[in-house]
Amino acid sequence: MLVASVVMYLAVTVAIGLWAAKRVHNSKDYLVAGRSLPLYMNAATVFATWFGAETVLSVSATFAKDGLGGIVADPFGSSFCLVFVALFFARAFYRMDLLTIGDFYRKRYGKPVEVATSVAITASYLGWTSAQLTALGLAFSVLSGGALSLNEGIVLGALLVLGYTIWGGMWSIAWTDLFQTVIIVLGLWAIAWLVGDMAGGAGKVVGAALAAGKFEFWPKGGSREWLAFVAAWMTLAIGSIPQQDIFQRVTSAKNEATAVRGTLIGAAAYFVFAFVPMYVAYSALVIDPGMQALFAAEDGREIQRILPDLILNRTPLWAQVVFFGALLSAILSTASGAILAPTGLFTENVLRPFVPHMSDRQFLLTLRIVLVTFALAALLFALNSRSTMYEMVQNAYKVTLVAAFVPLAAGLFWKRANASGAVASILLGLVSWALMEAFGADGIWPPQLVGLGCAALGMLAGSLATRAPQPPHHAHRPGSHGAPGGAPPS
Repeated sequence: MLVASVVMYLAVTVAIGLWAAKRVHNSKDYLVAGRSLPLYMNAATVFATWFGAETVLSVSATFAKDGLGGIVADPFGSSFCLVFVALFFARAFYRMDLLTIGDFYRKRYGKPVEVATSVAITASYLGWTSAQLTALGLAFSVLSGGALSLNEGIVLGALLVLGYTIWGGMWSIAWTDLFQTVIIVLGLWAIAWLVGDMAGGAGKVVGAALAAGKFEFWPKGGSREWLAFVAAWMTLAIGSIPQQDIFQRVTSAKNEATAVRGTLIGAAAYFVFAFVPMYVAYSALVIDPGMQALFAAEDGREIQRILPDLILNRTPLWAQVVFFGALLSAILSTASGAILAPTGLFTENVLRPFVPHMSDRQFLLTLRIVLVTFALAALLFALNSRSTMYEMVQNAYKVTLVAAFVPLAAGLFWKRANASGAVASILLGLVSWALMEAFGADGIWPPQLVGLGCAALGMLAGSLATRAPQPPHHAHRPGSHGAPGGAPPS
């Protein structure tokens, strides 16, 4: 009955995605839903940007193990990211009528910077997308009672996400996000009520967490601990700003005001609701203290089994159906966007500069081919990783923090920023970060903070040392959707 219910739910999800695909008539429909989403759909897609596998399974388990201090990156950093985007970036992005975030780098700095930043951002999605596929694999493995291995479940999950994303793009994502958000909210509230009652009530669960020190947020220790704490927060709060999935969900709104309001609503909803699976996970430890043995497992991914194991072994059938429906909703809503985002970015800003006269029909076909290719790359990454989803997500955004954030922020808010500064920023940021990861990771300074600092110095020195050039003469590529080049509006 459980498996049949889940299969039925998945069939409905795929059907919604394929129905939404009828709205796709060109590449703008495919990547940003024709920039026509109303507030409720835009807020739902922004919420779904973050509320995925790592929130339900990995962040909740990390809280149960390490407390609030262990999850400073998510939901604290990720929620701040959406607030920063709404307040400082959404209006500028929307006014520029861009198809991808890579288009900004081209219009502001020229093709070399466009290609370099787009490659870096695309590469960062391997960890993010792989985290979602790993979660799907875990869910399918648990549902099958072990008949499917984790890796077999990952393969099945990848095929499922491809099934509707490849045809409908952002329109399919928007409609399935709306449906899945409703399932997530209703389903997890119901599970929280049931599991909390099984643990003896909310008061007992919160009291147990308080007694165990799980609400201690600020780091204890000296400079090393504080720098690590700040670095973890900044990795998501700032490093995830120059990301295509956030960009495409913000700019898919029907107007500028909707883009800002939808992003703020999505940020608030995510921050508040992210604590629901944490409450459920700690309730699981109160119900069965033996689950703490998972914290010592050799494979770090094992702690992510806390919620699935509790639901399957301790709750009635209706709760199992509701939980796995909500879990799969969270994963699918994030996974589909995580595959589409790098696809659009790589196709538009890495491939298209070398084939500038590609027709829109050819561009759509290329998008779908790249989508399959990237999904296969993420699948291989997921099959070979032993990190938790929380760790995958944090590692993914270190790349964009050191390579893409400074050129983006400087390009919007500093008139003197130029291509020389952007190139110096990217090179110094990436090289210093890579060297620190290889040789200095045990030092007091976190590698991503060193990379960010060097990126800022590179932008400052490179821009001041050279005369700011005029906007690139051919900044507007034939067939692209932005206005001709020049600095963006403030």
